[in-house]
Amino acid sequence: MTTEIKVPQLPESVTDATLVAWHKRPGDAVKRDENLADLETDKVVLEVPAPADGVLRELKVESGTVVRSGQLLAVIEAGAQAATAPKAAPAVVEARSETRADGEASKDKLSPSVRRLVEENRLDPGAIPASGRDGRLTKSDVVGFLGKQPVPTAEPAPALKPALPAGARAEHRVPMTRLRQRIAQRMVEAQSTQALLTSFNEVDLTVVNELRARYKDRFEKENGVKLGFMSFFVKASIEALKKFPVVNASVDGSDILYHEFYDIGVAVSTERGLVVPVVRDADIKGFGVIEKEIGEYAKKARSGSLAIEDLTGGTFTITNGGVFGSLMSTPIVNAPQSAILGMHKIQERPMVVGGEIRIRPMMYIAITYDHRIIDGREAVQFLVTVKECLEDPGRMLLGI
Repeated sequence: MTTEIKVPQLPESVTDATLVAWHKRPGDAVKRDENLADLETDKVVLEVPAPADGVLRELKVESGTVVRSGQLLAVIEAGAQAATAPKAAPAVVEARSETRADGEASKDKLSPSVRRLVEENRLDPGAIPASGRDGRLTKSDVVGFLGKQPVPTAEPAPALKPALPAGARAEHRVPMTRLRQRIAQRMVEAQSTQALLTSFNEVDLTVVNELRARYKDRFEKENGVKLGFMSFFVKASIEALKKFPVVNASVDGSDILYHEFYDIGVAVSTERGLVVPVVRDADIKGFGVIEKEIGEYAKKARSGSLAIEDLTGGTFTITNGGVFGSLMSTPIVNAPQSAILGMHKIQERPMVVGGEIRIRPMMYIAITYDHRIIDGREAVQFLVTVKECLEDPGRMLLGI
């Protein structure tokens, strides 16, 4: 009995997807719920599971094809057995690398990030030990393999000599991922439809550092997660949003839509691009819950397992360029929101405190806002409130 494999129902607002890679080839045995292929949308990566045990008989769509909900992808013969049982050792190599007649390694079964590393470093996937599921290569496998390679000598081997003549300037064209295309589209839309302006301030994080040092062990023991900076900024932002609700609002046609809830987006950088999962009802959640949710979202984002529900909505966003060393930046609003808070690197600087010069851990903070509905006065006072809450966290407890 044959069973058709079709594109699963795509999330709302997603019209199509790109079939990134097949993990099985015709004639391979498959097991129920085993991932057969990866579908990349402009928001998430979806897996196509096998509906039953059997043998994959035919692929109807090749890698790189744009597909839609319900489209036929492949045919499985349920209950059938593979013609020959695969041998243990070659199976690992087969699952991650095939060799064509011209000797070029096929990279169809590698994830986009692994494929990029392999191509940029001109590696043979079959020569790299794999530790991933079903013998698949992971990024850490490739990075570890590269770290073990000998440093080239002054006279490189003939195989490493450049193919181009001296002085030639090469170009390498790589198509954007669906997510990168979507990010680019949204950034351009935000700048072309909103009147964006950025204001800055700076925060002395001495007290926050002291609190983290004092309670870090007890906090981690009780919550199972480390006490970071992000939960402080989320809570401080909520206090400021309560005082200046227009910063938590959005433009809807000729109306201003005020949100009486606080769904805070936290920007997470991944290999595929920037995603913004949302911590919902953050105003009623404690520091431990917020830190735990942010940590879980970061893991899901980097593994490509975020659901569409994790990314939709959000009334205000926080982004932290400081983790990459940024001292100051002008973040772009995550439309249709009207403002975004930018965190930056903590830098020790001499500051005048009580008439004396002291070394303090300082951070520049920025708010980019839609000037159509948010005036400069409100944006500046919003930043001042965030600053005051972080420099004196007792304000958040007392609500002043």
